[in-house]
Amino acid sequence: MDDKKHILLLSTSTVFGSGYLAYAEREITDFLGSSRRVLFVPFALHDRDGYAARVRRRFAECGYEIDSLHDATDARAAVANADAIFVGGGNTFRLLKTLYDLQLLEVVRENVVRGMRYIGSSAGSNIAGRTIQTTNDMPIVQPPSFNALGLVAFQINPHFVDADPGSKDMGETREERIAQFHEESETPVIGLREGAMVRVEAGVATLVGSAGARLFRKDRSAVELRAGSVLEGFVNSERI
Repeated sequence: MDDKKHILLLSTSTVFGSGYLAYAEREITDFLGSSRRVLFVPFALHDRDGYAARVRRRFAECGYEIDSLHDATDARAAVANADAIFVGGGNTFRLLKTLYDLQLLEVVRENVVRGMRYIGSSAGSNIAGRTIQTTNDMPIVQPPSFNALGLVAFQINPHFVDADPGSKDMGETREERIAQFHEESETPVIGLREGAMVRVEAGVATLVGSAGARLFRKDRSAVELRAGSVLEGFVNSERI
C-alpha cells in the first residue's frame, strides 16, 4: 500500500523575502497534478475563517478551489471524499487535539494510504510522522496522545536551524534537543530547513527544495541532505 501514498511535507509556508507558499508553488502544482479541488485543514490556528480565506485566495491564484474542513457539516465524509488535502501550519498540539476530538486521524490515514494526496506545512508536516514529539511548539492544549498519522517512518523537525558557532546563547541547540529525543526513541528525524520539502511518491521519500536538511538517527552521526537525496526505507516501517 505504501506505493500509493502521495505526500508533500513543507518545512514552512513562507520563506524570508517571498509570499505565502511562493517558494513551494511549482512543487505543489506539480504534486497536485489533475486535482483541482483541495480540502484545507485550518485547525492549527485559532482564526479558522481568516486562515481559510488566506489559503483560498492563494490557491485560487494557482487555479485550485479550496474547501475548508471547519465548514463541513460532516468532517469525516469530507475527508473520505477528498482527492487532495492540505494541512496548514500553526500550533501542532492544537492541530492534533482537534483531529482527535473530531475522530479524523484514522480517516485521514486510511485515505492517504488509498491515494489521497497529502500536503502538510510545518504543523501539518509534523503530524505526518509517527508522533509530534519533535515539534518546536508550546503545548498550549493537551491532545489525548502524541501519536499522529504515521504516514512516514520518520519524524519531522520543521524550521530547523543550525547551531551558530559564534552565538553566546547557552540554551540547547536544535541538534541537542533531537539527540534527547533519540535517548528515548529510535525513529529517524529529518530537520527541514526553511525552504526544504520531503516528497513521497512510489514508496520513496525524496528531499526537494533549495535549503537542504539534516538526517538524525540514534547512535549515528548526522547526515547532511541536499535536494535530490533519496531516503529509501523511510516510508514504511523499515529503519536505515
